[in-house]
Amino acid sequence: AGIFSSRTRIRLGDSKKCCAAWKRAKMSFKGLVGLVQRDRKGFLQLLLSSSRLQSLSLRWCQKSTSVAQQDSADSSSENFREPKPSIDDLYSSQQKSAVLQLLNSATVEELSAVKLLRGRKSVNVVEYRNKHGPFQDLQSLLGVPFFQYKTAVKVCDFILNPLAKEERKEKKISIMKFIKPETESSKLKSASSIVSIVFSTHKIAWAHVDRHLMVHDWQQQECTMFMKGTYTPSIYLEEISSVVSRLPEADFYILEKNGLSALNASLFPVTLHLRTVEAMLYTLLQKTFAQEGQQKVLSMARIFVGKHFELMVGDSRTSGIDLVKQLLLQSVTLSEPRVNFPREKVVSYQKLLFVNKSKRDEELCDSLLQAVAFYELLTLNNT
Repeated sequence: AGIFSSRTRIRLGDSKKCCAAWKRAKMSFKGLVGLVQRDRKGFLQLLLSSSRLQSLSLRWCQKSTSVAQQDSADSSSENFREPKPSIDDLYSSQQKSAVLQLLNSATVEELSAVKLLRGRKSVNVVEYRNKHGPFQDLQSLLGVPFFQYKTAVKVCDFILNPLAKEERKEKKISIMKFIKPETESSKLKSASSIVSIVFSTHKIAWAHVDRHLMVHDWQQQECTMFMKGTYTPSIYLEEISSVVSRLPEADFYILEKNGLSALNASLFPVTLHLRTVEAMLYTLLQKTFAQEGQQKVLSMARIFVGKHFELMVGDSRTSGIDLVKQLLLQSVTLSEPRVNFPREKVVSYQKLLFVNKSKRDEELCDSLLQAVAFYELLTLNNT
Protein backbone atom coordinates (compact mmCIF):
# COMPACT_ATOMS: atom_id res chain seq x y z
CA ALA A 1 0.00 0.00 0.00
CA GLY A 2 2.90 2.34 0.73
CA ILE A 3 4.36 1.66 -2.73
CA PHE A 4 1.21 2.73 -4.57
CA SER A 5 1.08 6.43 -3.73
CA SER A 6 -1.66 8.79 -4.93
CA ARG A 7 0.66 9.85 -7.75
CA THR A 8 0.89 6.32 -9.17
CA ARG A 9 -1.58 5.60 -11.98
CA ILE A 10 -2.41 2.04 -13.11
CA ARG A 11 -3.80 1.07 -16.48
CA LEU A 12 -5.45 -2.31 -16.73
CA GLY A 13 -6.17 -4.30 -19.90
CA ASP A 14 -9.25 -6.07 -18.71
CA SER A 15 -11.22 -6.85 -15.55
CA LYS A 16 -9.72 -10.32 -14.99
CA LYS A 17 -6.17 -9.03 -15.10
CA CYS A 18 -7.22 -6.12 -12.92
CA CYS A 19 -8.12 -8.57 -10.12
CA ALA A 20 -4.79 -10.32 -10.55
CA ALA A 21 -2.95 -7.02 -10.40
CA TRP A 22 -4.64 -5.94 -7.18
CA LYS A 23 -3.87 -9.30 -5.55
CA ARG A 24 -0.23 -8.49 -6.17
CA ALA A 25 -0.58 -5.08 -4.56
CA LYS A 26 1.11 -6.41 -1.41
CA MET A 27 4.16 -7.66 -3.29
CA SER A 28 7.62 -6.39 -2.42
CA PHE A 29 9.10 -3.70 -4.61
CA LYS A 30 11.45 -6.26 -6.12
CA GLY A 31 8.56 -8.39 -7.36
CA LEU A 32 6.71 -5.32 -8.61
CA VAL A 33 9.61 -4.14 -10.74
CA GLY A 34 9.79 -7.67 -12.17
CA LEU A 35 6.24 -7.28 -13.42
CA VAL A 36 7.09 -3.93 -14.96
CA GLN A 37 10.13 -5.37 -16.71
CA ARG A 38 8.18 -8.27 -18.21
CA ASP A 39 5.68 -5.74 -19.76
CA ARG A 40 3.38 -8.34 -21.20
CA LYS A 41 0.76 -6.90 -23.54
CA GLY A 42 -2.62 -6.24 -21.94
CA PHE A 43 -1.40 -7.38 -18.50
CA LEU A 44 -0.13 -4.54 -16.36
CA GLN A 45 1.41 -1.20 -17.13
CA LEU A 46 2.68 1.10 -14.42
CA LEU A 47 3.45 4.75 -14.66
CA LEU A 48 5.81 5.43 -11.83
CA SER A 49 5.68 9.17 -11.56
CA SER A 50 7.43 9.08 -8.17
CA SER A 51 11.08 9.97 -8.67
CA ARG A 52 11.97 7.86 -5.59
CA LEU A 53 10.39 4.75 -7.11
CA GLN A 54 12.10 5.40 -10.42
CA SER A 55 15.47 5.72 -8.69
CA LEU A 56 14.96 2.47 -6.76
CA SER A 57 13.88 0.68 -9.92
CA LEU A 58 16.94 1.88 -11.80
CA ARG A 59 19.34 0.82 -9.06
CA TRP A 60 17.73 -2.62 -8.68
CA CYS A 61 17.88 -3.22 -12.44
CA GLN A 62 21.56 -2.24 -12.54
CA LYS A 63 22.32 -4.57 -9.63
CA SER A 64 20.50 -7.48 -11.27
CA THR A 65 22.42 -6.93 -14.50
CA SER A 66 25.73 -6.78 -12.62
CA VAL A 67 25.03 -10.02 -10.71
CA ALA A 68 24.01 -11.80 -13.91
CA GLN A 69 27.21 -10.66 -15.62
CA GLN A 70 29.30 -11.81 -12.65
CA ASP A 71 27.62 -15.24 -12.62
CA SER A 72 28.30 -15.55 -16.33
CA ALA A 73 31.95 -14.64 -15.81
CA ASP A 74 32.34 -17.15 -12.95
CA SER A 75 30.75 -19.89 -15.04
CA SER A 76 33.10 -19.08 -17.90
CA SER A 77 36.15 -19.21 -15.62
CA GLU A 78 35.03 -22.58 -14.26
CA ASN A 79 34.84 -23.99 -17.77
CA PHE A 80 38.33 -22.75 -18.64
CA ARG A 81 40.04 -23.56 -15.31
CA GLU A 82 43.29 -25.48 -15.66
CA PRO A 83 42.93 -29.23 -14.92
CA LYS A 84 44.41 -30.45 -11.62
CA PRO A 85 47.69 -32.34 -11.86
CA SER A 86 47.75 -36.08 -11.30
CA ILE A 87 48.22 -37.01 -7.64
CA ASP A 88 51.26 -39.11 -8.61
CA ASP A 89 52.95 -36.01 -10.08
CA LEU A 90 52.92 -34.36 -6.65
CA TYR A 91 55.29 -36.90 -5.05
CA SER A 92 58.64 -38.53 -5.68
CA SER A 93 58.91 -42.21 -6.51
CA GLN A 94 60.06 -43.01 -2.95
CA GLN A 95 57.15 -41.11 -1.45
CA LYS A 96 54.66 -42.87 -3.71
CA SER A 97 56.16 -46.23 -2.80
CA ALA A 98 55.80 -45.50 0.95
CA VAL A 99 52.15 -44.46 0.63
CA LEU A 100 51.24 -47.40 -1.61
CA GLN A 101 52.92 -49.85 0.76
CA LEU A 102 50.65 -48.74 3.60
CA LEU A 103 47.51 -48.64 1.47
CA ASN A 104 48.15 -52.12 0.04
CA SER A 105 49.22 -53.90 3.24
CA ALA A 106 47.39 -52.27 6.17
CA THR A 107 44.31 -53.87 7.68
CA VAL A 108 41.09 -51.98 8.39
CA GLU A 109 42.19 -51.53 12.02
CA GLU A 110 45.57 -50.10 10.99
CA LEU A 111 44.04 -47.79 8.41
CA SER A 112 41.53 -46.58 11.01
CA ALA A 113 44.45 -45.30 13.05
CA VAL A 114 45.23 -42.84 10.23
CA LYS A 115 43.43 -39.66 11.20
CA LEU A 116 41.91 -39.00 7.78
CA LEU A 117 40.93 -42.64 7.19
CA ARG A 118 38.72 -43.16 10.21
CA GLY A 119 35.18 -44.43 9.90
CA ARG A 120 33.89 -45.82 6.65
CA LYS A 121 36.86 -44.65 4.55
CA SER A 122 39.23 -47.32 5.90
CA VAL A 123 36.68 -50.02 5.11
CA ASN A 124 36.20 -48.61 1.61
CA VAL A 125 39.95 -48.70 0.96
CA VAL A 126 40.17 -52.41 1.88
CA GLU A 127 37.01 -53.29 -0.07
CA TYR A 128 38.32 -51.48 -3.15
CA ARG A 129 41.68 -53.26 -2.77
CA ASN A 130 40.02 -56.67 -2.48
CA LYS A 131 37.84 -56.03 -5.53
CA HIS A 132 40.33 -54.35 -7.87
CA GLY A 133 43.66 -55.61 -6.53
CA PRO A 134 46.50 -53.58 -4.98
CA PHE A 135 46.69 -49.86 -5.74
CA GLN A 136 49.03 -49.35 -8.67
CA ASP A 137 49.18 -45.56 -8.36
CA LEU A 138 47.92 -42.79 -6.08
CA GLN A 139 45.50 -41.45 -8.68
CA SER A 140 43.44 -44.63 -8.32
CA LEU A 141 42.45 -43.45 -4.82
CA LEU A 142 39.85 -41.32 -6.57
CA GLY A 143 37.98 -44.53 -7.39
CA VAL A 144 37.41 -45.26 -3.69
CA PRO A 145 34.01 -44.08 -2.40
CA PHE A 146 34.13 -40.81 -0.38
CA PHE A 147 37.54 -39.92 -1.85
CA GLN A 148 37.87 -36.64 -3.72
CA TYR A 149 41.01 -35.01 -5.03
CA LYS A 150 41.71 -32.87 -1.96
CA THR A 151 40.97 -35.76 0.42
CA ALA A 152 43.35 -38.10 -1.39
CA VAL A 153 46.15 -35.51 -1.35
CA LYS A 154 45.66 -34.83 2.37
CA VAL A 155 45.75 -38.56 3.14
CA CYS A 156 49.03 -38.96 1.23
CA ASP A 157 50.55 -35.91 2.92
CA PHE A 158 49.53 -37.13 6.35
CA ILE A 159 50.93 -40.62 5.78
CA LEU A 160 54.26 -39.17 4.68
CA ASN A 161 54.56 -36.55 7.41
CA PRO A 162 52.12 -37.19 10.27
CA LEU A 163 54.10 -35.26 12.86
CA ALA A 164 54.61 -32.05 10.89
CA LYS A 165 52.26 -29.93 13.02
CA GLU A 166 53.34 -31.50 16.31
CA GLU A 167 57.02 -30.86 15.50
CA ARG A 168 56.32 -27.19 14.90
CA LYS A 169 54.38 -26.78 18.13
CA GLU A 170 56.54 -28.77 20.53
CA LYS A 171 59.72 -30.73 20.01
CA LYS A 172 59.94 -32.04 23.55
CA ILE A 173 57.32 -34.62 24.49
CA SER A 174 56.06 -34.48 28.05
CA ILE A 175 55.13 -37.87 29.48
CA MET A 176 52.57 -36.24 31.77
CA LYS A 177 50.50 -35.40 28.71
CA PHE A 178 49.72 -38.98 27.78
CA ILE A 179 49.62 -40.66 31.17
CA LYS A 180 46.07 -40.89 32.51
CA PRO A 181 44.74 -40.18 35.05
CA GLU A 182 46.94 -37.18 35.78
CA THR A 183 49.67 -38.02 38.28
CA GLU A 184 52.29 -35.86 39.94
CA SER A 185 55.53 -35.99 37.99
CA SER A 186 57.51 -36.48 41.20
CA LYS A 187 55.63 -39.72 41.90
CA LEU A 188 56.24 -41.01 38.39
CA LYS A 189 59.95 -40.18 38.57
CA SER A 190 60.32 -41.92 41.93
CA ALA A 191 58.89 -45.21 40.65
CA SER A 192 61.41 -48.00 41.23
CA SER A 193 59.61 -50.44 38.94
CA ILE A 194 56.49 -50.72 36.83
CA VAL A 195 54.46 -53.50 35.26
CA SER A 196 53.52 -52.68 31.67
CA ILE A 197 50.39 -54.48 30.45
CA VAL A 198 49.16 -54.88 26.87
CA PHE A 199 46.03 -56.82 25.91
CA SER A 200 44.33 -57.83 22.68
CA THR A 201 41.45 -60.01 21.53
CA HIS A 202 43.11 -63.22 22.74
CA LYS A 203 46.16 -62.37 24.88
CA ILE A 204 47.32 -60.37 27.88
CA ALA A 205 51.07 -59.68 28.11
CA TRP A 206 53.12 -57.92 30.76
CA ALA A 207 56.67 -56.77 31.41
CA HIS A 208 58.07 -55.98 34.87
CA VAL A 209 60.88 -53.44 34.36
CA ASP A 210 62.80 -51.26 36.82
CA ARG A 211 64.13 -47.74 36.41
CA HIS A 212 67.50 -49.07 35.19
CA LEU A 213 65.67 -50.87 32.36
CA MET A 214 66.33 -54.28 33.80
CA VAL A 215 63.63 -56.79 32.85
CA HIS A 216 62.56 -58.86 35.87
CA ASP A 217 59.54 -60.61 34.41
CA TRP A 218 58.20 -60.81 30.85
CA GLN A 219 55.30 -63.09 30.05
CA GLN A 220 51.99 -63.44 28.28
CA GLN A 221 48.86 -65.50 28.82
CA GLU A 222 46.47 -66.85 26.22
CA CYS A 223 42.85 -65.96 26.93
CA THR A 224 41.05 -68.56 24.87
CA MET A 225 37.53 -67.60 25.95
CA PHE A 226 37.76 -63.96 24.88
CA MET A 227 35.36 -62.86 22.14
CA LYS A 228 33.54 -66.16 21.94
CA GLY A 229 29.79 -65.76 21.91
CA THR A 230 28.34 -63.09 24.16
CA TYR A 231 30.45 -60.93 26.44
CA THR A 232 29.84 -63.04 29.55
CA PRO A 233 31.05 -61.15 32.66
CA SER A 234 31.99 -64.32 34.56
CA ILE A 235 34.29 -65.48 31.75
CA TYR A 236 36.06 -62.11 31.58
CA LEU A 237 36.40 -62.03 35.36
CA GLU A 238 37.90 -65.53 35.45
CA GLU A 239 40.42 -64.88 32.65
CA ILE A 240 41.55 -61.49 33.93
CA SER A 241 41.69 -62.54 37.58
CA SER A 242 44.01 -65.37 36.55
CA VAL A 243 46.38 -62.86 34.96
CA VAL A 244 46.28 -60.42 37.91
CA SER A 245 47.17 -63.24 40.30
CA ARG A 246 50.43 -63.80 38.39
CA LEU A 247 51.57 -60.16 38.36
CA PRO A 248 54.41 -59.05 40.64
CA GLU A 249 54.31 -56.08 43.03
CA ALA A 250 55.32 -52.73 41.48
CA ASP A 251 54.94 -48.99 42.02
CA PHE A 252 52.66 -48.54 39.01
CA TYR A 253 50.72 -50.71 36.58
CA ILE A 254 50.61 -49.18 33.10
CA LEU A 255 47.79 -50.24 30.78
CA GLU A 256 48.09 -49.64 27.05
CA LYS A 257 45.43 -47.22 25.76
CA ASN A 258 44.47 -48.32 22.26
CA GLY A 259 43.58 -45.67 19.72
CA LEU A 260 40.75 -47.45 17.89
CA SER A 261 38.03 -45.04 16.85
CA ALA A 262 34.65 -45.56 18.52
CA LEU A 263 33.02 -44.13 15.37
CA ASN A 264 33.96 -47.14 13.25
CA ALA A 265 30.91 -49.41 13.41
CA SER A 266 32.75 -52.39 11.93
CA LEU A 267 35.23 -52.34 14.83
CA PHE A 268 32.62 -51.96 17.56
CA PRO A 269 32.89 -55.59 18.84
CA VAL A 270 36.68 -55.26 19.18
CA THR A 271 36.40 -51.82 20.79
CA LEU A 272 33.80 -53.10 23.25
CA HIS A 273 36.02 -56.06 24.15
CA LEU A 274 39.11 -53.89 24.72
CA ARG A 275 37.19 -51.40 26.87
CA THR A 276 35.78 -54.27 28.94
CA VAL A 277 39.22 -55.78 29.54
CA GLU A 278 40.66 -52.37 30.38
CA ALA A 279 37.92 -51.64 32.92
CA MET A 280 38.29 -55.04 34.63
CA LEU A 281 42.09 -54.81 34.75
CA TYR A 282 41.89 -51.32 36.21
CA THR A 283 39.45 -52.40 38.91
CA LEU A 284 41.18 -55.65 39.90
CA LEU A 285 44.69 -54.15 39.88
CA GLN A 286 43.65 -51.16 41.93
CA LYS A 287 41.85 -53.36 44.45
CA THR A 288 44.71 -55.88 44.67
CA PHE A 289 47.79 -53.64 44.83
CA ALA A 290 46.74 -50.12 45.87
CA GLN A 291 47.12 -49.15 49.51
CA GLU A 292 45.72 -46.19 51.43
CA GLY A 293 43.91 -44.76 48.46
CA GLN A 294 46.96 -44.76 46.17
CA GLN A 295 46.58 -44.38 42.42
CA LYS A 296 48.61 -47.28 41.11
CA VAL A 297 46.92 -48.07 37.79
CA LEU A 298 47.59 -45.71 34.88
CA SER A 299 47.06 -45.82 31.12
CA MET A 300 49.53 -44.83 28.42
CA ALA A 301 48.56 -43.92 24.88
CA ARG A 302 49.77 -46.50 22.36
CA ILE A 303 50.46 -43.86 19.73
CA PHE A 304 53.11 -42.10 21.84
CA VAL A 305 55.04 -45.32 22.36
CA GLY A 306 55.03 -45.71 18.57
CA LYS A 307 56.28 -42.15 18.13
CA HIS A 308 59.04 -42.66 20.67
CA PHE A 309 60.41 -45.66 18.77
CA GLU A 310 59.59 -44.19 15.32
CA LEU A 311 57.18 -47.01 14.52
CA MET A 312 54.45 -44.75 13.14
CA VAL A 313 53.37 -44.60 9.51
CA GLY A 314 50.71 -41.94 9.44
CA ASP A 315 48.48 -42.70 12.41
CA SER A 316 49.20 -46.43 12.06
CA ARG A 317 51.76 -48.13 14.24
CA THR A 318 53.88 -50.83 12.64
CA SER A 319 55.18 -53.97 14.33
CA GLY A 320 57.80 -53.67 17.06
CA ILE A 321 59.00 -57.28 16.91
CA ASP A 322 62.18 -56.49 14.96
CA LEU A 323 63.06 -53.74 17.41
CA VAL A 324 62.66 -56.09 20.37
CA LYS A 325 64.81 -58.71 18.63
CA GLN A 326 67.48 -56.04 18.26
CA LEU A 327 67.23 -55.16 21.97
CA LEU A 328 67.69 -58.83 22.86
CA LEU A 329 70.74 -59.12 20.63
CA GLN A 330 72.29 -55.96 22.07
CA SER A 331 71.85 -57.25 25.61
CA VAL A 332 74.45 -59.99 24.93
CA THR A 333 76.71 -58.15 22.48
CA LEU A 334 77.05 -54.66 24.00
CA SER A 335 78.67 -53.74 27.29
CA GLU A 336 75.98 -51.10 27.95
CA PRO A 337 72.83 -52.27 26.18
CA ARG A 338 69.68 -50.18 26.00
CA VAL A 339 67.70 -52.85 27.89
CA ASN A 340 69.05 -55.53 30.23
CA PHE A 341 67.61 -59.06 30.33
CA PRO A 342 68.41 -61.85 32.79
CA ARG A 343 71.25 -63.86 31.27
CA GLU A 344 69.55 -67.15 31.99
CA LYS A 345 66.41 -66.11 30.11
CA VAL A 346 67.84 -64.42 27.02
CA VAL A 347 68.00 -67.67 25.06
CA SER A 348 64.40 -68.62 25.87
CA TYR A 349 63.22 -65.13 24.86
CA GLN A 350 65.12 -65.35 21.59
CA LYS A 351 63.63 -68.75 20.81
CA LEU A 352 60.18 -67.40 21.51
CA LEU A 353 60.57 -64.57 19.01
CA PHE A 354 62.91 -66.08 16.41
CA VAL A 355 61.71 -69.69 16.18
CA ASN A 356 57.96 -69.38 16.63
CA LYS A 357 57.12 -67.61 13.38
CA SER A 358 53.61 -69.02 13.06
CA LYS A 359 52.40 -66.80 15.92
CA ARG A 360 53.43 -63.17 16.05
CA ASP A 361 53.88 -62.18 19.68
CA GLU A 362 53.00 -58.53 19.17
CA GLU A 363 51.45 -58.12 22.62
CA LEU A 364 54.57 -59.47 24.35
CA CYS A 365 56.82 -57.10 22.43
CA ASP A 366 54.50 -54.12 22.89
CA SER A 367 54.42 -54.61 26.67
CA LEU A 368 58.22 -54.37 26.81
CA LEU A 369 58.38 -51.35 24.49
CA GLN A 370 55.77 -49.53 26.57
CA ALA A 371 57.83 -50.03 29.74
CA VAL A 372 61.03 -48.85 28.04
CA ALA A 373 59.27 -45.79 26.58
CA PHE A 374 57.86 -44.90 30.00
CA TYR A 375 61.27 -44.67 31.67
CA GLU A 376 63.11 -43.17 28.71
CA LEU A 377 60.52 -40.40 28.35
CA LEU A 378 60.79 -39.70 32.08
CA THR A 379 64.56 -39.41 31.66
CA LEU A 380 64.16 -37.05 28.70
CA ASN A 381 61.86 -34.83 30.75
CA ASN A 382 64.45 -34.60 33.50
CA THR A 383 67.20 -33.38 31.12
